[in-house]
Amino acid sequence: MMSSPRASLKLVAVAVDKDKGSQAALKWAIETICQKGQKLLLIHVKVRPQGTTIAPQPKLNEISKHHNAFDKLDAETRDLLLPFRVLCSRKDIHSQEIVLEDVDIARALIEFVKLSAIEVCVLGATAKSMFRFKLKDTPGSVLRGAPDFCSVYVISKGKISTSKPASRSAPRINSFRNQILHPSNSRSSVSQTSVSSTSSRGSPRTPFETPPRYGQTPTKFGESTPMRSPFTHRKGANGKPHEYLPAPESDISFVSSAKPCAENLFPSFTDSFEDDSQRLSGLSELDSMSVEPTNLVHKSVYPSTHSDISSYYSAENDSSTSQNGDEDDSEMQRLKQELKKTMEMYGVACKEALTAKQKALELQNWKMEEQRKLEETRQSEESAQTNVEQERTKPRAATEHAEAAWRIAELDSRRRVDSEMKALLEVEENKFSTSNLGYRRYTIEEIEEATDYFSQSRKIGEGGYGPVYKCHLDHTPVAVKVLRPDAAQGRSQFQQEVQVLSCIRHPNMVLLLGACPEYGCLVYEYMPYGSLDDCLMQHGKNPPLPWQHRFRIAAEITTGLLFLHHSKPEPIVHRDLKPGNILLDRNLVSKISDVGLARLVPPSVADTMTQYRMTSTAGTFCYIDPEYQQTGMLGVKSDVYSLGIIFLQILTSRPPMGLTHQMLRAIESGAFAQILDPAIPDWPVEDALLLAKLGLQCSELRRKDRPDLGKVVMPVLERLRAVSEER
Repeated sequence: MMSSPRASLKLVAVAVDKDKGSQAALKWAIETICQKGQKLLLIHVKVRPQGTTIAPQPKLNEISKHHNAFDKLDAETRDLLLPFRVLCSRKDIHSQEIVLEDVDIARALIEFVKLSAIEVCVLGATAKSMFRFKLKDTPGSVLRGAPDFCSVYVISKGKISTSKPASRSAPRINSFRNQILHPSNSRSSVSQTSVSSTSSRGSPRTPFETPPRYGQTPTKFGESTPMRSPFTHRKGANGKPHEYLPAPESDISFVSSAKPCAENLFPSFTDSFEDDSQRLSGLSELDSMSVEPTNLVHKSVYPSTHSDISSYYSAENDSSTSQNGDEDDSEMQRLKQELKKTMEMYGVACKEALTAKQKALELQNWKMEEQRKLEETRQSEESAQTNVEQERTKPRAATEHAEAAWRIAELDSRRRVDSEMKALLEVEENKFSTSNLGYRRYTIEEIEEATDYFSQSRKIGEGGYGPVYKCHLDHTPVAVKVLRPDAAQGRSQFQQEVQVLSCIRHPNMVLLLGACPEYGCLVYEYMPYGSLDDCLMQHGKNPPLPWQHRFRIAAEITTGLLFLHHSKPEPIVHRDLKPGNILLDRNLVSKISDVGLARLVPPSVADTMTQYRMTSTAGTFCYIDPEYQQTGMLGVKSDVYSLGIIFLQILTSRPPMGLTHQMLRAIESGAFAQILDPAIPDWPVEDALLLAKLGLQCSELRRKDRPDLGKVVMPVLERLRAVSEER
């Protein structure tokens, strides 16, 4: 697209109207073409309704009496032009307002451009509309009909949309152009001429309308001879001439063409569309701030003399009436038919739209009703299914209750036999323990001297049945556990722990170094890092355990527990496995302690049912097997439940209460990494997830759902230990 050069001395005109495109066109012209102090024409074409005739123009001596042309415009035109005047004044541009009236806007603009020898014409692009094909393309018409000495620019959104450059320069000798550019000189040089023609009906000229002959000296400005437009002779609807239209001092009015318009040739068509006058064209006015009023007639072709003008208008009116009458009638009839069809189609479309809207509303209501019924049906089905499940559980519960009662009765019947067997076993065990002691016997004096008579400064903890002291015996750091005199079942626990620990030796079991049976004192090897619970919960000053040590500790605990379960002649169930009973030495090697609640399960029971009924439960609440709490049935898988809880604590460093539920929700929601101990930043999430799932399997509520310690749990932990050693 061509760029527009600066035209400092060119006559520039901008077509303005109510639309936003006119404002954009004016801004573009000021910023691109005009310079400060340059004159700019603002042309506004008022659409004249078809069939309306032009009133006679006032005399020049009457026009000179008006002072401010802009104030004499009608309010609508003045309000329309005011923003453009303000914009020009801000940019130091001298604006001159031209108001035209015509049926065809493009024709009025083209003829004014020709008459005034305008060199640059700027228009705003036509606004888009769904009925655009029904409207006239004014910028396109101006582009096609503009003279070759005028450059036309069509502006859209502040840029050139279409343009037509001038192919030659404008004629410099033009009286009307000079009148616009130099209003002070034109007052003394431009003469006033009285021009008249026949009306659209062909009425004869009056003597006052006879044009001057060729060569006759025209009347000067200031004389009272009126100068009329060729169309001002038309009559009004009452047969009388129209009233004179007042024109301000600086107003120049034009009739765009002397050709008869369609509304004059076809008055019936004009009458039918009289209410829609805004779509048609009419009288034009031109407002100027500095030009004396002059009434001229402009056409696409101009006669050279005043007598030629009169004959030209008369001949053209007669020929156009006879030649274009039938064509205009047919065209108007066709437009009427198209408008009628369009309105019918619009009515049908409105009816169909209302019908479709009503159907859509009915469909939506039906859909909501169906959804409500479906929801009610679903709720009824769920309620019925719940009732069925409840009815099913009743016989199952009754059957389980009957089986439990039968088992209790069977066990009660064998109580006497079991008691006798137990007494015999105890006698045999006592014989074995007294003859083969697996520990050193210390005197109470040795223990008192080593502990400074059980000083509080030597106390390092509190056990299940008494305090624990740190001291040195035989130049070896040891931990002494002392039985409290008032401890319930303390004596039996003491005997049980001495009996079990004196018979077993394992790297992951706390070593019993000695005892003082008379005063209930047990001497163990000292574990510098304390319990696993202290390390996980950060009770001491020790740093958090790395994940490599945690995986290894889990494998070591499982190894020690498996050793207890496979002990001979009877399996040993710890019954109180928890992080507080797992101690760590200086190398962070874990060892199981506090076997005071351990129970020797008879071999027959361990081989067949892996469970043994106890009359009372023992252990720490959160780590006790749920089935052991309900039924008193003790087995090796009771320790597996406690081991599963410990696995989850090793990963999270959280308390055991509700930990299985928290871990299950975290895995299901994909937030497993957030539940891991935040003190360890480099968790191997996949391996930790494997250990977490293993812990959940071990902590199943039903004993039969828990995995086997040797066949399932140990292989997984061996793999995790290998991963920790590699890293």
